[in-house]
Amino acid sequence: MVMMENNTMCAEMETKLADLLLDPEAAPAGVKAHVDACEGCRAELAALRATMGAMDAWQAPEPNPYFMTRFEARLREEKNAPRAGWLSQTVARLQDRWLLNPQQLHARPLAAMALTVAVLVGGGAYLNSYWEQPPTPTPQTAVVQDLQTLDSNAQLLDQLESISATDQQDNGPAQD
Repeated sequence: MVMMENNTMCAEMETKLADLLLDPEAAPAGVKAHVDACEGCRAELAALRATMGAMDAWQAPEPNPYFMTRFEARLREEKNAPRAGWLSQTVARLQDRWLLNPQQLHARPLAAMALTVAVLVGGGAYLNSYWEQPPTPTPQTAVVQDLQTLDSNAQLLDQLESISATDQQDNGPAQD
């Protein structure tokens, strides 16, 4: 049971070890006491200190002074390179002409307006077809079917009684 409590405590301490490493005076006394008593947390704190020490010793390499010059030259080459295939050439031409050309910024609002009109027309057509559908007939409920069955049975009984009455008239009074 003590081991589970210790594991739970250690899991809670993982987030507080960085605080203890960066600012030991500001860390709560409970965290310091746990780290002093727990071998695993002490080892974790030592590993964090070693990592921070290695990162402090590391120095970023100096960038090459010709990097930006080469990067801009490569960018110009890619922009001016011919595209392979007619589809990619057409797309590139459209991009250059309408989207990337700062002198023709009027194409973006026109494209947005065309897309808006297309969405409105499509939505209107959908709603028009939705509203013009004939109403679906309501299915007859069991009560209505039962009443119709009783009504047809009543008509059948009336017909049988009329046939029986005509037979009695033809044969005379029935003998019991």
